[in-house]
Amino acid sequence: MATGILVSEQEYLHTGYEPDYEFDDGVLIERNVGTWHHSKLQAALAAYFFRRRKAWNLHVGTDARVRARAGKYMIPDLYIVAGPEPIGPVLELPPLLWIEILSPDDRPLRVNRKIQAVLESGAPYVWVIDPETLESDLCTAEKRTPLKDGVLRIPGTQIEVPLAGIFED
Repeated sequence: MATGILVSEQEYLHTGYEPDYEFDDGVLIERNVGTWHHSKLQAALAAYFFRRRKAWNLHVGTDARVRARAGKYMIPDLYIVAGPEPIGPVLELPPLLWIEILSPDDRPLRVNRKIQAVLESGAPYVWVIDPETLESDLCTAEKRTPLKDGVLRIPGTQIEVPLAGIFED
């Protein structure tokens, strides 16, 4: 939801907010804050990817600003970048995988709009996860696919994440 606070892009990029806001053409966009289940899943996923970063040639980040386009910055719960490590305070290129962990206050319309914006920014995959049930969908520009076996697989990569098993790893 828009907070009604208007700032310039430069002011946004040089200001820290707690919690951080997203930014859309001058308007600060409030993010829903997660719960224990959200936080635990985010930490477990970050650790899972981090331990495999060298083998899979990727980098993992959490809660960082990502430039979707000029004047629009969004913040994923986690993101995965293939290849060289990103530099700079803002991720300028779209990640390979954007991970969105749902919060109790998330509304389907808002989540769907964010998924669409992320895909339009060039990220090929968005993984949306319910932290309480571990039900998840993998979204691409072509379709949204529920992961019925609970395992994320990214075509053309070694990435395979058995969601229910990440807490045991």
